[in-house]
Amino acid sequence: MNVVVTGCGTYTRVIIEGRVDANTSPQLQQAILNAFQRDKNIVLDFLNVPYISSAGLRALLIGHKTAASKGGTMKLTNLQDTVKDVITMSGFDSILKIE
Repeated sequence: MNVVVTGCGTYTRVIIEGRVDANTSPQLQQAILNAFQRDKNIVLDFLNVPYISSAGLRALLIGHKTAASKGGTMKLTNLQDTVKDVITMSGFDSILKIE
C-alpha cells in the first residue's frame, strides 16, 4: 500500500493506493494521525483501494474519533463498490462521512 499526503488549502488529502488489510492498516492509521497533526479536516481518497479488511475499518474508526476530538472532519471519497460494500455491511456508513 502507498499513501500520499497533500495539502489542499482548507483540508489535507490522503491518497491511498493498494489493499488495506492487517499488514497495511498500521501504515494507514499512522498516515491519518499524521494528517490530523497538519490539519483538522482531512479527505481520504480511496480511488485505488480494491479491498479493506476489519483492520482497515479500525484505522478509519480511530481517524473518525480523532476528527471528533479535534472538532474537525474526516471524509472518504472515491470508494470502489467492494470497499463501499464492506463499509456498509459493517454499519460504518452511518458513522463515517462518505462522498
